[in-house]
Amino acid sequence: MLLLVFALLVITASEYIGIQSIKFGTVKISFLPLVYAILITMVLGITVFRKGILKKVYSAENVNFSGKYLIFIMLPLMARYGADVAPKIHEILRVGWIFFIQEFGHLCTVLIGLPIAILIGLRREAIGSTLGIGREGELAYISEKYTLDSDEGRGVLSLYIIGTLFGTLFFSILTPVLISLGFSVEALAMSAGVGSASMMTAASSSLVASIPAKGSTITAYASASQLLTSFMGTYTMVFLAVPLQRFMYKLLVRGGK
Repeated sequence: MLLLVFALLVITASEYIGIQSIKFGTVKISFLPLVYAILITMVLGITVFRKGILKKVYSAENVNFSGKYLIFIMLPLMARYGADVAPKIHEILRVGWIFFIQEFGHLCTVLIGLPIAILIGLRREAIGSTLGIGREGELAYISEKYTLDSDEGRGVLSLYIIGTLFGTLFFSILTPVLISLGFSVEALAMSAGVGSASMMTAASSSLVASIPAKGSTITAYASASQLLTSFMGTYTMVFLAVPLQRFMYKLLVRGGK
């Protein structure tokens, strides 16, 4: 009960702050209530503040409960995705092939991330941390194949935590910058669907805040991309990313150990 009250207070405070914008030259970065909610919970979770009632709120039991049942909170959001896609379905189908091609972008975590991870000293941890963006699909695969107590498991868990804490903030700031550089708003909306509901929401919301007139198109493209990534991303990971990662790991690390 205490956790629910705390969540309600954080949401209320974040919504009260509302959408705030900062201009850096021609770049306008909009900070959404979602960003404030994450920042508030991150700051209050620091050890120096985690005392008294906050210590009970951030107890291991509450943290495990939140992680375990996060999917149930996301289900209504997934249903909303479908509702957003439907009005624009004909427009989306006309550029449907582009949605499929973007799935190959997920291989970049292996092509680019794995060599860098090996270079900075990671070994088996690199397998878990570079298979994808560390969301539920990669977490499930690594936990089934290696268990989360393994080096690979620690790698994917580290990426999952980092993505949860900083991914939303990163996407909220990056999208307005890319708009100012001349990127197509439709392309940015499509690229928002990386497989993370929170990151997609942050990216698409920032786009809508920047270009309100194209709000319905942005939401539809981002939602369609997210749905496709959630479905196709698993097959891309298993049949393309995993074999490629094994080959590169053996090539980069002597003996593949």
